Amino acid sequence: MSATVKIERDEETGVFVASWDDPQGGGITTQADSLEELADAIREAIRCHFANRTAPREVFLHFETDPVLQVA
Repeated sequence: MSATVKIERDEETGVFVASWDDPQGGGITTQADSLEELADAIREAIRCHFANRTAPREVFLHFETDPVLQVA
């Protein structure tokens, strides 16, 4: 089983927001200041949401806009 999580950047606050609608009802929404922190927040949200059933083995991240990596 896999899930696709939508990633957006809130332009007003600058935080990254991740959301996923569970086809069986409910879903997750979490946020973080960086992509690294967001990955941890997504893992934790999925672990909590699927506490009583099998969690997806893979989570695909769908960016609403193309991310830019600054290297300098």
